[in-house]
Amino acid sequence: MTNVSPIEWKGDHLLLLDQRQLPHTEVFIKQAAIEDVWNSIAALAVRGAPAIGIAAAYGLVLWSQQFQSESPSTFKTELTKQRNYLASARPTAVNLFWAIDRVLRAGLTETSVVKMKEAIRNEAVTIHREDELICQRIGEHGLKLLKDGDTILTHCNAGGIATTKYGTALAPLHLAKEKGLSISAIATETRPVLQGARLTAWELERAGIDVTLITDSMAAHVLKTRKIAAVIVGADRIVENGDTANKIGTLGLAHLAKAYNVPFFIAAPLSTIDYSIASGEDIPIEERSSEEITHWQGERVAASNINVFNPAFDVTPNELIEGIITEHGIIRSPYKENLEHLTYQPNY
Repeated sequence: MTNVSPIEWKGDHLLLLDQRQLPHTEVFIKQAAIEDVWNSIAALAVRGAPAIGIAAAYGLVLWSQQFQSESPSTFKTELTKQRNYLASARPTAVNLFWAIDRVLRAGLTETSVVKMKEAIRNEAVTIHREDELICQRIGEHGLKLLKDGDTILTHCNAGGIATTKYGTALAPLHLAKEKGLSISAIATETRPVLQGARLTAWELERAGIDVTLITDSMAAHVLKTRKIAAVIVGADRIVENGDTANKIGTLGLAHLAKAYNVPFFIAAPLSTIDYSIASGEDIPIEERSSEEITHWQGERVAASNINVFNPAFDVTPNELIEGIITEHGIIRSPYKENLEHLTYQPNY
């Protein structure tokens, strides 16, 4: 397992591994204010749904530490405003909203500013600590699907640097390594920001796990010609019926997996499930800057004055998903029925 901790709470500031600099440089950026956290989330310095949620939770802690008034009502009003501010950083990953709402509830239940600040800090730290255990359990359940010598195909980065440790989709690989099993990975490069090439391949190689990098357009050929045990990817939002939003390109990969009879799995904590949305048609899809497509390392590589469409996510319908690997086990179809009784259980 990579020994890089992507999020470090230092008591009065936060350190975030700047994932924009990987794989060439491991740089931690200091977050001293809530605005720093908002900017880091929006600019992809921190990314991965669980990591975004953890960082945002600490963003509210940073704000609370700098709040000066002793008025409980003023504090509660401003806390809600700051929650809404952080929620505007990125629209698709539901863990962001789940984490800041959990911190918000913890603060609002107290009666004094001192106690509210303490509750906010404690809740953020708890969310951070819980994530490692959750990811470990996801990995344990995912590992039951695999055997020694298997190869999985994955897309984007759902590894240790997208969480606290282990990751979600990559957790079975890290746990297999710890147990002395040999399970390898094929990672798509993941255009346009190359999270697979820059992050997944780096993370797995660093952990001593056999990884092969391919371009996104090679996935069909690989699924047809190579023996792939499963496709396992992460998720940014799972809705009531099991439809799942993940990094753009996941939908195509799911169709390819079905065409070549390879089981397609989602790996995600229960905190990624959004019961307020009935189907994937209603998931908000973030659109990002056109320069992510038209430029590379600051240099234009596409013709000028062209139209660009750059959605960051797509939605995979539940009928293409073999199972959802959670900390409570592998959930299978019918998803609405099998997901509805599950609730996130903090402090377990």
